[in-house]
Amino acid sequence: MAEQRPLRVGIIGAGVSGIVTAAHLIEVGVDVTVLERLSKPGGRRPIGPEFPSILASKGEVYPKNSQPDLEQSPPGPCYLGLTNNVSTRLLQTEVSAWPSGTPDFVHHPVIEDYIQNMSRTTGVDAITLYGARVTDQFDGVVASGHHHAPRVPDLLGLKDWRAAWPTRIWHSRSYRKPDEFRGKNILLIGAGTSSTDIERELGPVAGIIYQSSRGGGFDLSAKLLPENGIRVGVIASFDGDVCQHQATHLLDDDPLPGTITLESGQQLCNIHFVVVCTGYHITLPFLSSFHEDNTPVEEASDTILVTDGWRVHNLHKHVFYIPDPTLVFIGLPYHVSTFNLYDFQAVAVAAVFSGRVALPSEEMREEYRNYLQVRGSDKDFHSLGGDEEGYVQPLLDWINKDATAKGFLSIGGHTEGWHVAKAEHIKRITPFFV
Repeated sequence: MAEQRPLRVGIIGAGVSGIVTAAHLIEVGVDVTVLERLSKPGGRRPIGPEFPSILASKGEVYPKNSQPDLEQSPPGPCYLGLTNNVSTRLLQTEVSAWPSGTPDFVHHPVIEDYIQNMSRTTGVDAITLYGARVTDQFDGVVASGHHHAPRVPDLLGLKDWRAAWPTRIWHSRSYRKPDEFRGKNILLIGAGTSSTDIERELGPVAGIIYQSSRGGGFDLSAKLLPENGIRVGVIASFDGDVCQHQATHLLDDDPLPGTITLESGQQLCNIHFVVVCTGYHITLPFLSSFHEDNTPVEEASDTILVTDGWRVHNLHKHVFYIPDPTLVFIGLPYHVSTFNLYDFQAVAVAAVFSGRVALPSEEMREEYRNYLQVRGSDKDFHSLGGDEEGYVQPLLDWINKDATAKGFLSIGGHTEGWHVAKAEHIKRITPFFV
């Protein structure tokens, strides 16, 4: 099946990964249709989270007869002050250059313009169906993007607090600007990039900002926090008689009438807002039968795709679904130069779908099992740890060996300019984790 050229390929989502993939497929002559739920390219508006959202398969549920939500990405997961944390030189794709003079770090509207311009200039916009659902049948399907279904931890009492005070208990995807938090005490759950970014932006205006950390390997250094930022430990419970207080109207300056207990026994009081900064589920609402919420990750079968929502199972090189490689995924690896990595993954998909390269059908399962033995089934399964070179070069070696044997030109790897920018990036971020 993998060696047959699909007659029609559908790409789900017109974010940057979907656009880049479509552009490469167009270039090699594959018939492509992009399906985008919104009215413009650039990424989806995240759905409203439930508290807790512990099942990956329930990460996104829409009534069967509801109309597509055409609201553009903002308001989405991008708050007003958000900038890229990887330089634009590392983010540049092969299919579209940044405008001359673009700084290394820009606010997200500049990135949105770049993505939308990429869609127009590559011809992807012309083959995109906006306001669309996944209803058509295709010979090959590309799934792109996985930052739209918020993950909310099942912390004791958090659900009750959210039900009682919904305007005070947020997921970070709802955060837009610091003004609303002026003079307020805030608890941020999580100590990764989004939490630390938000805390640094709130620093000049907020009261006390607590940041709860589980001590994970991807937590940023507490040295990055503002003077009024305090790193605390794991949360045990959200306490207080919610029923007694929820009928009481809170004034703007009133703190939440409850306490938060940490596993250490410490209690946090006089908190005005709680912001959950715990990321997103991987959820495939268009492939619901491939979800098994209650299956432990280490017991996933050879056909299942998603269990706990932290990873996608049974993929060759994080891209091709091994039982049927006409289903592919772009953009799953993280701790990489995102846009640029999508380029290389899209090149691989275009090479396979155009018939220029054949997948190693027998070796895919063996390679996947070897990867599992090395990496295990932890939630950082798709993390490349910043070593995209170690991922990209073997990918290109495989593509080029087959393609050049058939008379096609060899595909180059990272440019010298990219390597310079990568070295600067490593030097810049190393103190963040010390």
